[in-house]
Amino acid sequence: MGLPLELFRRLTTGVYVIAASHAGQSDAFTAAWVMQVSFDPLLVAVSVNPHHATWPLVRDGRRFVVSVLTQGQQEIARRFGTASGRDADKLAGAPMMPAGGGHAVAGAAAWLECTVHDFADAGDHVLVLGRVIGGEVLDRDAPLLRYDETGNMDGSESLYPAAFG
Repeated sequence: MGLPLELFRRLTTGVYVIAASHAGQSDAFTAAWVMQVSFDPLLVAVSVNPHHATWPLVRDGRRFVVSVLTQGQQEIARRFGTASGRDADKLAGAPMMPAGGGHAVAGAAAWLECTVHDFADAGDHVLVLGRVIGGEVLDRDAPLLRYDETGNMDGSESLYPAAFG
């Protein structure tokens, strides 16, 4: 493994499912790059690959739900992180539940409902700033799933450069 991969695998991040709907379509994807960025207004940042099927739903629908996954939800992370919503309805048969104006993963530790506050270019991703408008803690004692526990489930090892520069 190259140095950038070794270093970046040590950044502690959780694992989340981001669900969005627009114009009668719904989709979701697994994300590890989610964080709070402001208290007032209460904002979170989510990094979204603009080539994924969920991106236009977030961009045009201007709202999304973040589900905070637990350690027991590795297969949910895999389901939403390895298949494209262009090829199949990833939500069909998925353990989802109503959450605010959208859907959250049933059994998640918590969920946040957000409206889009702003977008920013972030290299090969788009940084979406979401204003948190609702949410719920579903299991305050659940151990949270960490990105480093998913291994190379998302195939990201091949995306890191071999060296800095």
